[in-house]
Amino acid sequence: MKWKKIALAVAALACTVSLSACGFHHKSSSSSSYTTTGNSGRNYQGVIEHGHYKVSKSRGVNASQNDNQYNLKSFESGLLDVSKRVFSTKSYIFQEGQKLNSSTTEHWLERKTSSNPSGLNPARGSSSNPNPTYIQQIEEQDYMKQNGNSLSLRGMTIGIGVNSVYYYKKKTDGPQYSKNISNADVKREGEIAAAKVLKRMRQKKGCKNIPIVIALYKQAPNDSLVGGNFFEYTRASGNSIGTWHTINEKTTVMPKSSSTNSTNSADESDSDNFSNFKSQVQSFFPNISGVTAQAKYQNGNLAGMHITVTTQFYSETEIQSFSQYIAQAANRYLPHGIPIDIRIQADSEMQALVFRNSGSSKFQTHVLTSY
Repeated sequence: MKWKKIALAVAALACTVSLSACGFHHKSSSSSSYTTTGNSGRNYQGVIEHGHYKVSKSRGVNASQNDNQYNLKSFESGLLDVSKRVFSTKSYIFQEGQKLNSSTTEHWLERKTSSNPSGLNPARGSSSNPNPTYIQQIEEQDYMKQNGNSLSLRGMTIGIGVNSVYYYKKKTDGPQYSKNISNADVKREGEIAAAKVLKRMRQKKGCKNIPIVIALYKQAPNDSLVGGNFFEYTRASGNSIGTWHTINEKTTVMPKSSSTNSTNSADESDSDNFSNFKSQVQSFFPNISGVTAQAKYQNGNLAGMHITVTTQFYSETEIQSFSQYIAQAANRYLPHGIPIDIRIQADSEMQALVFRNSGSSKFQTHVLTSY
């Protein structure tokens, strides 16, 4: 099986507007080898060791079929949201996962064979009707507390991504086939993998007695315009999985297609508001290629929006005027009280960003200049 190691660079500007952003206030201890990024209130401090950000030992390792980049982004941001349910941002310091390295994660995501008994996915079986690859990705987050002049591991979150569709080929150069995986199978296979992962993590140094949160994520299909969602999590204090808690989240695309039926009046209202915003934006300049949004819902309420406006602008003054107009239209038509970021781009090249952070009442604009 081929593997993808996807490097995810997080820019300061992007962190400012993401649904789960990071703070960048610097704090240090003169007698220790680490510093932290500082705490901005609702976000975790991060760990900087010997002047360098302490990166994950296995980030970006995924089973080869993951072609939906939205899955990768929503998996990471969603896992932080799950962690905040258990590990307070005021009490814990975030550190990228250090216990799972790339080699171990790759072996766990492989199929179980005589040469790889640690594989979490079943043996392939028949070439004409193979068993699905259920477990798609695994990510570790470490939660630290200060102990004198050092940090000690006091908690951990493990995210497990489970496929909703399995893609395969009967022959190497043959056509691609797919199998839908039912919600019941996604839940069952995820929970089976969670129990195995928990036992393995307990055997690692420093992990025997800490609380470990395991969250299950349902991957969106490759052709989806949005990522998947976390659907349940558990907190384990020993070697056994605890009670599973349901996470009521979904991500939708706006505007909705005419074939999409919704019985939720709130969804319809949000969709209508976005359609009004889209109409205003498209009337501003004749060369708007498209206006789409990813809307995130939590417990039935709209929790945030990522909006993309595709243009054919080349003039910097046009972009400046357009971004200012978008900020006015967004403030008028889009819901208040939630984080929203609006990316203005041409041919996938970002030209400007309009954003409003959670709790803020005004949109800010940033135009990317050519120098």
